[in-house]
Amino acid sequence: MLDFLPPRLESAVRHVNLNLLYELRVRAEKPLRANLAGEFRYLGEKGVCGRDAALLPTAEEIGEIILSASGRSVYAVENQLRQGFLTGAEGERIGIAGTYVYDGEKVLSLHHITSLCIRVPHAVKDCAAEIYGRCFREGLCSVLILSPPGEGKTTILRDLCRLVCERTSLNVLVSDERGELSAGGLGPTADVICYADKLTAFTAGIRAMRPDIIVTDELLSVDYAAVRRAVEGGIVVFASAHLKSFEDVHEKLFDRYVLLDGLGKVGQILDREGSCVD
Repeated sequence: MLDFLPPRLESAVRHVNLNLLYELRVRAEKPLRANLAGEFRYLGEKGVCGRDAALLPTAEEIGEIILSASGRSVYAVENQLRQGFLTGAEGERIGIAGTYVYDGEKVLSLHHITSLCIRVPHAVKDCAAEIYGRCFREGLCSVLILSPPGEGKTTILRDLCRLVCERTSLNVLVSDERGELSAGGLGPTADVICYADKLTAFTAGIRAMRPDIIVTDELLSVDYAAVRRAVEGGIVVFASAHLKSFEDVHEKLFDRYVLLDGLGKVGQILDREGSCVD
């Protein structure tokens, strides 16, 4: 995990508990910060420290992270970079901020990278057990998990996929657009399509893999057409979205809406009409 970090940063991270490390913020010539169990702390040579003692990553170190995480071939991940992210070998998602170069409406490249948001995947066994128990009392149904960023939606989806695979043996197709959702164990009956947009993954997956369930992350309004096609065809869909409330959902295609109330904590569960489900 995090094998792409340059020596100075790798040494700092080695002094913290990786099980509690959710995110690493690397900004050129600005203090290194880590999200540890939901709280941002500064990191120095010996781990957690005050701001004045924090390491200041260089632009060269940021470049080294990109090169190393790409397998020493930036051209091989050019399509990911144009979308503003890169995925590490163990599912670490590296969000990228820099200068975008356009040709009309098409992104040609990303230059002068100044900041990285490195999200560390975690497998939290049975973190989705409550959702499984409360949503599927009358059988499997489509579920959308809602919360602002950073509250554990991907981790919960990953575990929900594992639970369904182990308890039902149904065929599950994972549409993993950024290569993050499939990091870790998904269960013995899961198939994965990586780095394809959701419409492509859903269309190709339904035709080729005959899934009973499709799991996908970070649903946007443009993705609802793919979801609609799946549910109208009798396929159950598990998904997540960066939304704060039921009212913000673009189209009510799901049977259950799970609102998280803090990191990994299940709050309300609503039906299609917005009524609470016990």
